[in-house]
Amino acid sequence: MTTPQEPEKLIPKHGGYENTKTWQLADMIYDVTVRFCDKYVDQRSRTHDQMVQAARSGCQNLQESSVDSAVSRKIELKLTGIAKGSLEELRRDYKKFLKHHDLPEWPPNHPALTRFKALRCATLEQFRAWVAKEMRIAQENTDNHEQPRTKNEEHSSGVRAGPCSSVCSPTAFPSVCAANGALSLLNLCSHLIGRQMQAQADAFEKEGGFTERLYRIRSERRKQA
Repeated sequence: MTTPQEPEKLIPKHGGYENTKTWQLADMIYDVTVRFCDKYVDQRSRTHDQMVQAARSGCQNLQESSVDSAVSRKIELKLTGIAKGSLEELRRDYKKFLKHHDLPEWPPNHPALTRFKALRCATLEQFRAWVAKEMRIAQENTDNHEQPRTKNEEHSSGVRAGPCSSVCSPTAFPSVCAANGALSLLNLCSHLIGRQMQAQADAFEKEGGFTERLYRIRSERRKQA
């Protein structure tokens, strides 16, 4: 027995962004970035403000996209795209931080990142606990990686540091770990937002937006009158 199809509503279900993986990731990236910038980036610099604002923009635009989907799929898609662009800007800033401080950017299969992905951190506290654990592993050098060196140390010793090193000086390692963890979160979030945008575009193409929905509902009401 089939159930009657629910009539189309002018204002469909919307919001619920708190339950989406993209917003949850973006929200945690914002928390991580505020903490990272306060600890490792000069608070008087433009970089500090730009990184925090880019992280906030990613989170806020996903939220607004979800809410505004009720009245405009076009705005929904636009805001989701803005969120993706903001997080891409933030991703470049983390990469520049590592580059400008002569610190390694870890490849995806780096042991520390492999452990990080397996944890599936959902909160800032879990992220900080992972950094603390990696610091202990680094001190014990259980990953058997060589000590990474700055450019000055390389010149004086004649030995070049490998890009995959997981052990770092006690003062530098926390920032290396946090930046690479944030990059891992950003890569995942950007990928998921890309899929979300494609789904939004497909729905827009198939169903249209608010104007088309209004026309369909008014036409149906006239038929029933």
